[in-house]
Order: sequence, then C-alpha cells, then structure tokens
Amino acid sequence: MPINILMPALSPTMEKGNLAKWLKKEGDKVKAGDVLAEIETDKATMEYEAIEDGVLAKILVQEGTADVAVNEPIAVLAAEGEDLKAVVAPSASATKPAVPSEPRPAPSASPKTGRDEAPQRSQNPSSSSGRTASLSEPGAAPATNGHAGRIFASPLARRLAKAAGIDVVRIAGTGPHGRIVARDVEAAMPDGAALRAPVPQRPAPQPPVVAPAQPPADDNKIRALFEPGSYEIVPHDNMRKIIAQRLVLAKQTIPHFYLTISCTLDKLLSAREDINVTAPKGADGKPAWKLSVNDFVIKALALALIKVPQANVTWTETGMLKHKRADIGVAVAIPGGLITPVIRKAETKSLIAISAEMKDYAARARARKLKPEEYQGGSSAISNLGMYGIEEFAAVINPPHATILAVGAGIENAVVRDGKLAIATQMKVTLSTDHRAVDGALGAELIGAFKTYIESPTAMLV
Repeated sequence: MPINILMPALSPTMEKGNLAKWLKKEGDKVKAGDVLAEIETDKATMEYEAIEDGVLAKILVQEGTADVAVNEPIAVLAAEGEDLKAVVAPSASATKPAVPSEPRPAPSASPKTGRDEAPQRSQNPSSSSGRTASLSEPGAAPATNGHAGRIFASPLARRLAKAAGIDVVRIAGTGPHGRIVARDVEAAMPDGAALRAPVPQRPAPQPPVVAPAQPPADDNKIRALFEPGSYEIVPHDNMRKIIAQRLVLAKQTIPHFYLTISCTLDKLLSAREDINVTAPKGADGKPAWKLSVNDFVIKALALALIKVPQANVTWTETGMLKHKRADIGVAVAIPGGLITPVIRKAETKSLIAISAEMKDYAARARARKLKPEEYQGGSSAISNLGMYGIEEFAAVINPPHATILAVGAGIENAVVRDGKLAIATQMKVTLSTDHRAVDGALGAELIGAFKTYIESPTAMLV
C-alpha cells in the first residue's frame, strides 16, 4: 500500500520549509538510509533520509518549491511490485502515516555531535499523545515501533542506550512514528532521574498584532513614492523573515538596558602574539593555530558568567533558568543575514580549542551546513563588529538569552597612568541585558568580571 512522505519538521519551531532538490526521481528504488531530498530551513540545508524500502512512485512537490508546510505530503512511496500507475495523490482525509525519515546536514564538512536531532512533528497518534517514555513492561513482547520487527532509534539514542547498558528493544519511543530518541533513553535510565512527567510546553511567543496604520495595500503606496523603474523588488527569503520576526519579538517583549565599559587590550595583544608565535607549522607551512581577539572575548565572557552565576540565566514566566555552564553564541554574518553558532561549555575549553571550533562553525555557517543543535540554545551571545572598525554599538538580545555582548574595535587612546599621559589600546564593549532577569548592579558585576579577564588574560589560562 502506498505511503505518504511528508515535509519534516527540522526544528521545534519550523512551520514551513523549501524543497530545494530531489535526489531521487519517480520510479527510482529507495532503500532505508537513502537521501531522498534536500530541505532548506531559514538557516540550514538538511538532507531528508528515508528509513523504508520501496519505490518513489510520485513526486507531489517539485524541487524549488518554497514555503511547504510541515506535514504536507511531498511524495508517495510504493512497495516493490505495486503498480506505480495506480498510485494517486493523497486526499486531505488520508490517514496513512508518513514514512519517517532522518534529516541530517549535507555532508560538506565533518559534523560535530552534541545533542539529539530536533524533534519532528508526527501524524502518529501514539507519538503525539504526550506519554512519558519508559521501559516496556517485563515479559512484554519486544517493541518494534510498528515496523515489522525493525527498531527505529536515532544514532545518539543508540549510543546512550549502549553506554547505559539498556536494550533499545525495551524502550518505548516518543519520537515521530514511535522512533526512539535521546530523551526516551534518558527517561529509561535506572537512576530514575529522568522518569518524570514531561513539562508542559508553553506555546511559542508571537509578536503582538499591531493594527496597520494603512490598508493592506501598504506596499503599493510605498512603491508609489518612487519613480517606476528606479528600483527592483527583492522578495524576502525565509532567513530575512525569521530575523525580522525575532527582532520585533525581542524589542517588543524584552525590556533592554545597556552597560558600556572600556577594556585595555595591551596585555591581551601581547599574550596573543606570544601564543601564536609558538604554534607549530604543518606540512603546508601554515601554523597549527592563530588566535584572534574574539577567541579571548568568548573565553572571557564564559568565565565571567561562571564567576557571576546569577547573571547566567534565562527568563521564563514560571521561573528563572540558572545555567550550570556557559554556552556562548557567536554571531556570524552570512549572505542574506546572520546565524549564531554556539560554543558549548566554553569555560572548560582552551583558547586554541575555541579558535578551531569557531573557525569550523563560521565556515559551515556561511555554507548553511550547520545542524540545528549547533545554533540553537546557549546562555549568552557575542556580536563583534570590531573588525569593521565600529568603535561602539548596542546589540539586540537574541531570545531566549538574557544578555548579549557587543564588541567594538581596539583603538589606541591617550590614557593617564601614574599621573602621566600614555598610549593604550582600548576596546569598548556594551552589555545588552534583559532587565527582567538581570538588574543593573548584577549586569555591572558581570561586565566588570569580563573586563578583569580581558585585562589579565593569564587568568584565563589557569
């Protein structure tokens, strides 16, 4: 019987995606693990991988189609031997479950593992009922996820289960179509730490609806102000739409305030030069590492957040999330917008490790090959425009963060030392803060701790 292949949800907030490219054509045989298509989200291109065998009977959504809704049928898979000519497009009332698939980033660079893949939406009633993952009842028949003896589990879930000594056959999956994901393994761990009822998810906040000052034909009225032919219309892509929505959300729902301080960089620049000089050269003659000032900034902010844990928080309506580690997002400019990959546990990593990780993230970000778990979350962020000569600016907080640090250029200034004029390289940084989570004195303590680390860089090496 034909099975519908649906547009997957590649992140918890995804509602639409672009079908960039089909890698199979109608009539092609499909095996579990084959990549069927490439799906574009607002910030990444993901591969859509099948986990059922069959024949691609009909393509319903052509490549290049934009804004395809999640769970909309995009193709039909038939079993081998079925009459492909008899396969028809699904009706609105079709209830056959979709072929579950494993979205993964296009293999342009070696991926970094961290968290389980983003959960997908599902039409399977058993996986959307909000049940708690648990071990199967003793003596019960092994679970098969409803797929004729095959157990569907994500690679991360299998690794976690193996490390914990748990047989995945005895775990009930809550992923799409009963798929076992990392949270199911954690819920089944013997210490019971994760055997808890799922926390009710609050709906994602939406920007307030503002009554338009003009009728819906607003755009035409604006265009009428300009001479025909003096401009061209460039439609907004998904990334620009999402950036606009999040900026409006941030400024309308987060009460910002700002703190600015100057940091003297002379010791940092000297330490950076000393560290870079010691870098061994590879066979190509290039040094093994080359630290940037931004690498020191990432490390300094991470250590400051650990030193001032009351500022390492996220505001929610029901309570404050106090983070136990410093996951630092770093804004990277890419064609058409920006993205913020996250350096996890930055306080525990060496400057050389941070530098290598950041270079990898930046390269893959510009190629739009980051995985969702590599740019989602984090406890604070950095936006550095110093390389463009910008001396001072204030950044907009990226929800759900409570802070973001805007970093300006290092400028040589005249300063007074011991009653005498001297020249020092100084860098202005501005901390944008969510006043609901971090008050003025606490924000001052955080940016003061950052300044201490920047001006005494050896403290970051201890």
